[in-house]
Amino acid sequence: MSQLNEKNNHYLLNNWKPENPAFWENKGKHIARRNLWISVSCLLLAFCVWMLFSAVSVNLNKVGFNFTTDQLFMLTALPSLSGAILRVPYSFMVPIFGGRYWTVLSTVILIVPCVWLGIAVQNNATPYWVFIIIALLCGFAGANFASSMGNISFFFPKAKQGSALGVNGGLGNLGVSVMQMVAPVVIFLPMFTFLGVHGVPQEDGSLLSLANAAWIWVPLLVLATLAAFFGMNDIASSKASIASQLPVLKQPHLWLLSLLYLATFGSFIGFSAGFAMLSKTQFPDVNILHLAFFGPLIGALARSAGGVVSDKLGGVRVTLVNFVLMAIFTALLFFTLPGSGSGNFTAFYIVFMGLFLTAGLGSGSTFQMIAVIFRQITIYKVKLRGGSEQQAQQEAVTDTAAALGFISAIGAVGGFFIPKAFGTSLAMTGSPVGAMKVFLVFYIVCVFITWLVYGRRQKHIKS
Repeated sequence: MSQLNEKNNHYLLNNWKPENPAFWENKGKHIARRNLWISVSCLLLAFCVWMLFSAVSVNLNKVGFNFTTDQLFMLTALPSLSGAILRVPYSFMVPIFGGRYWTVLSTVILIVPCVWLGIAVQNNATPYWVFIIIALLCGFAGANFASSMGNISFFFPKAKQGSALGVNGGLGNLGVSVMQMVAPVVIFLPMFTFLGVHGVPQEDGSLLSLANAAWIWVPLLVLATLAAFFGMNDIASSKASIASQLPVLKQPHLWLLSLLYLATFGSFIGFSAGFAMLSKTQFPDVNILHLAFFGPLIGALARSAGGVVSDKLGGVRVTLVNFVLMAIFTALLFFTLPGSGSGNFTAFYIVFMGLFLTAGLGSGSTFQMIAVIFRQITIYKVKLRGGSEQQAQQEAVTDTAAALGFISAIGAVGGFFIPKAFGTSLAMTGSPVGAMKVFLVFYIVCVFITWLVYGRRQKHIKS
């Protein structure tokens, strides 16, 4: 019965051969691009939901709540914690259920935390633990990255994967900036008065309707869900059991590349989550909400560029240079902070934009490394045991998708640790300097790992 259903399913691609030049030019690339752009739309909205608390937390006390700075930092960090944990099971979902079905489900469920958050912020008697639950539910949106990137990797040939993953991830990441651009505007607009949303008066006479920041995404999520349902495809050859994906965990490169991705994407999402709150604590006179979006915007665009450049110059080379720059920008940041340096906001902002730029570039380049290295490893092993070229290519696609999912999960942990580190450092010492010292050492370690393991031994990555 299931076979009959598959035959009658016109969304299912039974003979997908992206590595065949004739197939790719005549049919493949058009289908792949359609799926890519719908995937980008869904992922962009997922990032908007994932980072909601980076904009909402800054304003909670303005609408009648009385949370501490450490509590607010925790709310910005929690979505990344649940998102990172959920990326592991999410990385299995596409080969089991299919990319189309999973994109539909994983997008539509994001309506729940958006609706709930909009209700919660309208009642300043809402306890802190409710916001904790909503923040953790927002993390489901962060998990979408693992399944989305894994899914798109199935559609494109090896030569195009870096660019495709860069576009999907980079423009998806753009959701952070979009949310931080939209939220500060819509919270002052009478958008949902017909639903009983009434703004809280502010000192300047304006009305702050914080529910708007959450509810504005609901109709867009509905549209994206419909687009995924009617416009995306499943690939029959991408189907795989959990058992067939697990062996990738035994690969040492999985854990080394996870560390590198934690340093790049983890920094991007962690800085995106914590930058507004950090700026508010260090430079309280600056209205950071009107400026916070620019960093994630730079990082997201840089990610797409990182994938494209890595396809041309090599992911290892781009990643190595990138880590050196991240270490330099982190060191420079010490001189801009109040207490340890001049306390100059302009310098602080410029240096932080440099960190966003390099974190974005590195996210694209490390992801390209993952795709290339795991494909190389799997093809080598399959041929070593006497497998055919077709078998090698099929297993390479499955292993690469699984690796991308696992590594993206570990990378997302940075979104929790960075804002939490800022909050803890501020609570213990009154300064974020302690946290920044840890980040600096970590980036230097990544420079050496990239050079020693991948920079000098690219030809020997077969074990």
